[in-house]
Amino acid sequence: MVRLSRILLRLWVIARVLARHNALFLMERVGVAAPVVAAARLFVNRHAPGRPGQRLARALAELGPTAIKFGQALSIRSDLLGEDVASDLSELQDQLPPFPFAEARRIVESELDQPLESLFTEFSETPVAAASIAQVHFAITPPDAAHPKGRKVAVKILRPGVEAAFRRDIAVLYWLAEIAEAAQPSLRRLKPVETIRMFEDSVNMEMDLRFEAAAAGEMAENFAGDTTFRVPEVDWGRTSQRVMTLERIVGVPVDEIDRLVAAGLDPLEVIRRAANAFFNMVFRDGFFHADMHPGNLFVEPNGTLVAVDFGIMGRIDEATRRYLGEMLLGFLNGEYRRVAEAHFVAGWVPADQSVEMFTQACRSIAEPIMGKPLAEISIARLLGQLFQVTETFQMEAQPQLLMLQKSMLVTEGVGRTVAPTVNMWELARPLIEDWMVRNLGPLGRLREHFETASQAAERLPRILEHADRAASLMGADGLRLHPDTLKAMRPRRNPLLQVLPWGLVIVLATLLFVK
Repeated sequence: MVRLSRILLRLWVIARVLARHNALFLMERVGVAAPVVAAARLFVNRHAPGRPGQRLARALAELGPTAIKFGQALSIRSDLLGEDVASDLSELQDQLPPFPFAEARRIVESELDQPLESLFTEFSETPVAAASIAQVHFAITPPDAAHPKGRKVAVKILRPGVEAAFRRDIAVLYWLAEIAEAAQPSLRRLKPVETIRMFEDSVNMEMDLRFEAAAAGEMAENFAGDTTFRVPEVDWGRTSQRVMTLERIVGVPVDEIDRLVAAGLDPLEVIRRAANAFFNMVFRDGFFHADMHPGNLFVEPNGTLVAVDFGIMGRIDEATRRYLGEMLLGFLNGEYRRVAEAHFVAGWVPADQSVEMFTQACRSIAEPIMGKPLAEISIARLLGQLFQVTETFQMEAQPQLLMLQKSMLVTEGVGRTVAPTVNMWELARPLIEDWMVRNLGPLGRLREHFETASQAAERLPRILEHADRAASLMGADGLRLHPDTLKAMRPRRNPLLQVLPWGLVIVLATLLFVK
């Protein structure tokens, strides 16, 4: 009862803020907590400026860290909110006033169990960035053999109290999602509870900076030896759950064109490298940076791209990568049935739906986009519109694909900012074609079948071991069946059902004992 009271109280606060910004439509669409929504309508500000998505973004920013993160997560759900609202939420600024330096010092010294002066010879009292989860300070480490003058680093510190605030708000979101699924079966295909669970997992990872450091380390390994893209080095000795220390980057933000040109860098080459890096993350590694906006991507003086902020990452398994490859190849070549069949093979669209009708839907989405001038073609927007029409075909939401679509949209935005007259995917075409030949061509199919056979061969010894154990048990004590199994074997209507299980047992025993 106490928990429910807390949820309802927080829900009322949320509803009041949404009403003040004329953004109650978010709760109205979910269709739950009708009394709370009805009461909040009394406080609606009809004169709140901006588009619905902009008003919603301002309301979420006022509600604090969890709401800001939730708004960013909703920005990938154009299937739920519509493309215009989702697009406006993607502009939601993850900024909050910084917390005091004294608090930053306390957290660093508590987490790393040393005085701040022992850890750093210099430490900026004013943060260079302050977001909903953490803020960043510049610092310099003491001299050592590798860095005689000390090393310039960036220190990320978790915002105090953010975990408790998140636990309070996530309980409200789960409550709403569970009621929505129970009260509105039509929403189940959108997986609201699973979406909240993924959101919770993502933010929990962000609130443990060791996980972010590990993500940076994994991506650094994936791009080891690549001279076009790299990741800052983690200082593990100065990293803990609430503190992370990374090599400080000296470079130009990727969207500052004048500075890039002044530094003698070719914007076209910068975008080619960004496209190649993103493609390698997704299709080669299945592990991608899910928030690669201009503020998280820098260009070093030698032209190397450097990404920062690894709190939001995405993963795609190998099978899904192949299905995505089939989809992209089908769209690029105008083979819409191939696109449709990829959905059915992946199990994203139920088997009882019409392949022909889904092919027609794919064509209706792709033709207006693929028919545009090359520089205006957006694969991310194509995927987004595809997800919007899938309700007709009872396609369940695929959260991992929605995150990928949002990441592609952000990356394409970077490309259009830096080189408006080119298409970044066209720049990456040689890499894309090479991957498709190796993975979707005859040799790729052969390798896939070989890998499947190899996995089966690896399991064979365990299968034989279990079979031998079963044979020994049957030879020593006979075949012992659970009472429920015996009950299930009793005849009901057809006498054949009575003897069939025993016939199978006899055949199995014969095979096991045959010499």
